[in-house]
Amino acid sequence: DRTMPLSRHTGQIPESTWTLGFREMTEPWKGAVGCLGVAVFFAMTIGIISWQALEQPPEEWVLRGREAGMLWERGRGALLLRALPAGRPVLAIAVGSVRATEPPPPRDRCWHDGGQFCYSWEEDAELRLSLEPPAAPGTECYGVRWTPLRPDVTLKDCFSMANVSWYGGPSIRAQRWPLNGAESPAQPLVSGDLSTNPDGFGPVLERFFLGSTGVTVTAAPDVSLLLSLESHRQFCLETPAGRAEPLHYQLCVTLLPPTAGTLPHVLLAAPSHLMRDFPPCRSPIWRYHGPEGSAAKIKRGLRSLARRLKRHRLQEGVVALGEHGTAVLAAADLVPSERRRRQAPALVEPLELSITLSPYASVTSPLFLRSLRGGEAAGYWLSRQPRPGASSIPLLTTWKGQLCARLNVTSEAALHWYLARARRLRQALGATYVAFEGVEGNSFLEQDVPAPAELEGDGYTEVLAAALATLGNGTVISAGTRSSHLPLFVQMSPLHSDWSHAGLKGLIPSVLHYSLLGYNFFIPDAVGGSVAGATPGDPELFVRWLQIVTFLPVMAFGTPPWLCCDAWVLNLTRQCIQRHRDFVVPLLLKYSEEWQSLGYPIFRPAWWLSPTDPVAFTIEDEFLIGDEVLVAPITEKGQTWRDIYLPGEGHLWLDTNSARVFDGGTTLRNYSASLAQVPVFVK
Repeated sequence: DRTMPLSRHTGQIPESTWTLGFREMTEPWKGAVGCLGVAVFFAMTIGIISWQALEQPPEEWVLRGREAGMLWERGRGALLLRALPAGRPVLAIAVGSVRATEPPPPRDRCWHDGGQFCYSWEEDAELRLSLEPPAAPGTECYGVRWTPLRPDVTLKDCFSMANVSWYGGPSIRAQRWPLNGAESPAQPLVSGDLSTNPDGFGPVLERFFLGSTGVTVTAAPDVSLLLSLESHRQFCLETPAGRAEPLHYQLCVTLLPPTAGTLPHVLLAAPSHLMRDFPPCRSPIWRYHGPEGSAAKIKRGLRSLARRLKRHRLQEGVVALGEHGTAVLAAADLVPSERRRRQAPALVEPLELSITLSPYASVTSPLFLRSLRGGEAAGYWLSRQPRPGASSIPLLTTWKGQLCARLNVTSEAALHWYLARARRLRQALGATYVAFEGVEGNSFLEQDVPAPAELEGDGYTEVLAAALATLGNGTVISAGTRSSHLPLFVQMSPLHSDWSHAGLKGLIPSVLHYSLLGYNFFIPDAVGGSVAGATPGDPELFVRWLQIVTFLPVMAFGTPPWLCCDAWVLNLTRQCIQRHRDFVVPLLLKYSEEWQSLGYPIFRPAWWLSPTDPVAFTIEDEFLIGDEVLVAPITEKGQTWRDIYLPGEGHLWLDTNSARVFDGGTTLRNYSASLAQVPVFVK
């Protein structure tokens, strides 16, 4: 038998010789060669897999700073942010809409720039990471920018909640602290009215998220975004479908060790806080719910309420008139303006008056019809973009059940007219405060109509808030977005008259949320809630609610205590008002200076003094005023005891009810608090 040669010359193997030799092989030899080939193939495959497993680590550094760095995790296709030198995990970002498991090597054009990392999924999107200037001392920041390469690409990044508690972002109907317990489908990250869209986002919203690992996520203000909240899993930022818009945000991580106060320090990367030159309202607000059929009935009702408050020794405060009542009085041209100015204070003497306006006008109202008489006034209202050669048509929307037009805040003439009217009404009616409802929301987005560039997202709220701030310190608005630096009170959303997170349990999470975002001077909803709940007129609910708002900037009442409750509740109300004036207001003034100089919130969570204790990150039924007063009220129906977490290991806390002293960093079990008591501790 002929066999295959063992050696050959080094030149090209002639195909005919090889073929002839193979044809002449016996069947056993053919089988042996075939088996050898298969074995070699499997060996090479196993070798490649082993090499990938052994030589290529599951995580690859893609951009490193001095104190932190970004890694790519191959297995699940995620960006990781780790603090150096130990590599402490800070954040995990699941990448969507691209082939995430593909290992991304740097592109040549970024390779020589140590401050950037670029990679392109040629059919989907381009990723650019960059070291950014620090947002505040002691932080290191990274820019993340995704750019779609096709019009149909939707970009989506999801931020893990595993071992991270998240705070900030939008207000929601049943507020949670932290956000981990919230649930919301993907929807535009734009402020809204929870009374008309309870499943949407609320009126106070910032594109800022704070993680308990000392990281912040700040989305760029000029990009359209959707936000989804997946309870205890993740929250996601994504771009609208079909618009080929970039996804752009900044990550900042603190460089300080946790014992130095990681979370308080990183808050300096939050929206800026400028000087507020007005004190909190020292007197309570009493909302008017009397007859509003005519100007005469309203005036009689206001005087009657003022007399009743005086009779019950509650003669100091502000009587708040709603939008409808304000409109009725404004339309009544009964006396000359000079005489009306002299008479107006008598409406609620010795109390002060607050009136309510909105940027809406019913299309059948005299205000709207008068504004259209002059040709130049046609631009006073938001309009659809006209076709070439056509005239503009007002963008009609619904407000409180009526078809309305909305003030055009992009028109200087319209703003001047609107503000001048507000000043005239304030003076004519003798009002100390002017509240503006309906500031939140994007009317174009609600109707799926293209908006002018300056009114994209929350542009309307931002522009209108800046204009209303010129009216002075007694101005209240219903929304806040990128406006925490303005001297404005912010009215909180209405809460349900019940014990749920949409009611009483949601009050403290809302307080912490507003204050974290810089809105420290807010007006809480009326004691007992203003939206009918499961337990309307519940005296216990009224008392527990009262005990919380005593320690907030303003005390507001819808139902007077003499109508809902027994005489002892009326007496308790007087005591709480006095405590607010004598004890709480001086504290708020003291810590407002710290807020203005350092950006620290006035109302602080338990983790503010215990930034390394995981227990503190999920406490949502306690709050601090500055660093020295802890309020831990009862929020469960029928309960007269609770566990109280005392933050700050090494601190001592004085119980104002018993005068006993307790150590910080501990939990008081089964602390007793009768219906007449609220647990308060002073450091």
